[in-house]
Amino acid sequence: MDKPKPILTGHSCSPDAATAVLELQTQIVQPQMALVIFFCSSNYDLPLLTAAIHQYFPETLVVGCTTAGEIGPAGYLDHSLTGISFSAASCTAVVGHLKQLQTFEISYGRAFAQDLLRRLESSPAYVETNQNFGFLLIDGLSVREEPVTHALQDGLGHIRMFGGSAGDELKFKQTWVFADGQFHTDSATLVLINTSLAIHLFKTQHFISGHERMVVTEVDAKNRIVKEINGLPAAAEYARLVDVDPEQLNSNHFAAWPVVVMIDGTDFVRSIQHANPDGSLTFYCAIDEGVVLRVAHGENMLDKLTATLKALEDHVTHIQGMLVCDCILRNLEATRNGSKAAVGKLLHQYNAVGFSTYGEQFGGVHINQTLTGIVFGDEIKFGDEEHAND
Repeated sequence: MDKPKPILTGHSCSPDAATAVLELQTQIVQPQMALVIFFCSSNYDLPLLTAAIHQYFPETLVVGCTTAGEIGPAGYLDHSLTGISFSAASCTAVVGHLKQLQTFEISYGRAFAQDLLRRLESSPAYVETNQNFGFLLIDGLSVREEPVTHALQDGLGHIRMFGGSAGDELKFKQTWVFADGQFHTDSATLVLINTSLAIHLFKTQHFISGHERMVVTEVDAKNRIVKEINGLPAAAEYARLVDVDPEQLNSNHFAAWPVVVMIDGTDFVRSIQHANPDGSLTFYCAIDEGVVLRVAHGENMLDKLTATLKALEDHVTHIQGMLVCDCILRNLEATRNGSKAAVGKLLHQYNAVGFSTYGEQFGGVHINQTLTGIVFGDEIKFGDEEHAND
């Protein structure tokens, strides 16, 4: 009998939910699977998709979410189902489900992560010398990513976590996370994995901050709305800094000139979702009063991604695949500038599976216009104490 492969990836572009799950299953099924992670278009009939998952993965731990686009063996995809399976011979996994995010409390999230870690470490298949990581999927319209991400990473301590916010094809109506055998809203699921594979967490972005300061002087923090920047109406001040008529501001401008905030010496992108009739700006991330922002300008996304993925070969040998969370704004940018096919081909070369998100998580931080991920290989070339952070 052939030795089980540590990971298998697959996809289906069938519009029929049951057919899509069956086609995915035939590509990723293994004799013993520790975990299956999938990403699906929100256009699927989700009850039918759920029934098919129960039928074709009856004894398997399965998590997933709806997306703003999928990434799979064919690169960038739309209206599809993609997924990855992990062999029980190389991975041990536990899953926790967070419900009712609107009432989420930091102390509960910290305890939740610590309890899940104890469950992983007490698993009969857990190996002390193997490597651990966390993977988070969260409702992309919950507006709760910041406290959830911070609390979970705090509870996990030195174990690194990354993840993405579920999407719904830019409808911004309802996003879904699959856990405990069902699709849920206002929810998140945290997966902890102990693996004998060589792993390396990484993130990449292609924006560099400018020099002019933008001080946030009035916010509606709960709804991620910035009302004033530098004491002036936020949309008008942002438009002035990027030299655009405030009446002409649109998603293309926000994608081309996001803003960044510096945390511990590193730039993190904070993307603008849209301008509002009252002159305020709604963001994809939380913004607090007094925060200093800077308008960022972009480098070539394809070149930066190529360099990032090539550098991963310096961390692990014989890369077998990647699990990635890629901001929808990166997808849209690649579509506009004509590089989408090339970016998709590059992701395919590294056997990447993932999705276009409404936000990304890395460590304890929620970010935008970034690709976060993990690479799987045979051996670590040198210590992974420091994660890639470009």
